[in-house]
Amino acid sequence: MQSLLDAAAAAGEGLPPVEKWNPAHCGTMDMEIRRDGSWWHDGRRITRDRLVRLFSTILRKDDDGVHYLVTPVEKQAVRVEIAPFLAVRVDRAERDGRPVLIFTTNLGDLAEAGPDHPIRVEIDKDTGEPTPFVIIRGRLEALITRPVFYELVDMAQQDGNRLTIESSGETFELGWVA
Repeated sequence: MQSLLDAAAAAGEGLPPVEKWNPAHCGTMDMEIRRDGSWWHDGRRITRDRLVRLFSTILRKDDDGVHYLVTPVEKQAVRVEIAPFLAVRVDRAERDGRPVLIFTTNLGDLAEAGPDHPIRVEIDKDTGEPTPFVIIRGRLEALITRPVFYELVDMAQQDGNRLTIESSGETFELGWVA
């Protein structure tokens, strides 16, 4: 499990420094990242995994809430249905006797839940259904898939009528117990 902790700690190394690039906005690209994690361009699904991974490395979400593909010379807005990544796996480890949750995305990114990678859960006001997320890098989130969320709920502690889970010294609320 130590190698997974080391890999999560090194996550983001070697990625382009998109947060430092400030090109002028160049327009909107006909690209969409759908809820199921698929990437589409001009109405066609991008099926080359390496190309999707490449695009994901130059993606960022700015303060305006818009997702952009960014290079040093241009910035193109893209549509994101709910989140650009899916958290498809969670591993539980320990560091200094404390729990650590490590999420893996559909594109192979790792994120250690904690202060820099918080977990949040939106609750639909009409249906009461939870929609859980974890920050992967910058402001980019991963939608936590249903099986992974069920694993989190199974690991959670009940605190009064709240379900909480701890990772890297932070406590995150997953929902309420009726």
